[in-house]
Amino acid sequence: QVHLVESGGGLVQPGGSLRLSCTASEDNFASYNMAWYGEFGRKQRSMVAHITKEGSTEYPDSVKGRFTISRDNAKNTIYLQINSAQPEDTGVYYCNKGPLQTFYPWGQGTQVTVSS
Repeated sequence: QVHLVESGGGLVQPGGSLRLSCTASEDNFASYNMAWYGEFGRKQRSMVAHITKEGSTEYPDSVKGRFTISRDNAKNTIYLQINSAQPEDTGVYYCNKGPLQTFYPWGQGTQVTVSS
């Protein structure tokens, strides 16, 4: 069974930066489009960044220009750089395959709190 381990969350002040990491125990990791998902309060988990296996990226308007997703296939790891953090970015962040693919089992996520 594939395991996803997210890390890098924490408390950051508004306007600050944070880098999240997610490592998969999957040798075929490079074959999949991957994404970061956020769970904000009681809202349904939603995608905040997407990266194809070729490295093309996509973001919703709410984070465009502030979030950057990247991947290192040699390390089976994807990253999420959060810049200009806003209080509404507060939530639990998870990584998994991109939409329309069969998801890996979800990891524990990593909590990001944006507060002064």
